Amino acid sequence: MLKGQFMDRKILLAGIGTLLLLIAIITAVLFFGKPDQFRGTYYVEPYPVAGEIELARADGSVFKLSEERGGIVLLFFGYTSCPDVCPTTLADMKLAIQAMKPAEAEQIKVVFVTVDPERDTPQRVQEYVDHFSTSFIGLSGEESELATVWSDYGIFREVMDSESATGYLVNHTARILLIDRNGNLRISFPYDAPVEDIIHDLKLVLKE
Repeated sequence: MLKGQFMDRKILLAGIGTLLLLIAIITAVLFFGKPDQFRGTYYVEPYPVAGEIELARADGSVFKLSEERGGIVLLFFGYTSCPDVCPTTLADMKLAIQAMKPAEAEQIKVVFVTVDPERDTPQRVQEYVDHFSTSFIGLSGEESELATVWSDYGIFREVMDSESATGYLVNHTARILLIDRNGNLRISFPYDAPVEDIIHDLKLVLKE
C-alpha cells in the first residue's frame, strides 16, 4: 500500500514537472520568440509606393526621391518660420540619427520639404535645416510643384493670419514618414513621438 502511494506521488510530481516545463516553453515562445514590432504607425502589404519628389535644392540641383533607392529616407513637411513643431521634429530626427552606428547613419537621409513656398526659397530651407545637421536636405519650389507633392502625401496646409513677429503661420500635417530601401512608405510617426520609437523602427528597417 505504501509502495503504491509512493508510485502515485512520483507520477504526480513527474506530471507537474512536465506541465511546468511546457508552460515555461510556451511563455518563452510568446514573449521572446515573437518578432519585434514597429512602434510607429505602419503600413501593411502591399506597401504604398512613395510619390516622386522632384524639387530644387539650394545649390541649384534637382533632388529626386527615386534616386535614393537603396537607402532609407525620413521625410517631413514644414516651414522655416514654424515656431515649435518643425524645430522640435528636426531636433528629434537629429537625435535619432546620432543614436545610429556610423554605418547605419550613412544609409539614412532626412528630407525636409517646405509648406511655405512664398517665404521659403531652397537656400533658406537648406540654411534652416543646416542648423540641425548639414547632412539634412532642404527642398522648395514653385507652389504648383509643391502642391502635387503635398497631395501625393496627403499633407494638409492652411495659412493663418497671426500677429506673430514671424508673420503668418501655416497649419500643416506634422508626421515623419519613413520610406524604405525600395521606395515604399513603411511607417509614420506623429508629432512628439518618442525618439526611442524612431530609433527602434529605423533599426528594424535597416535589418531588412
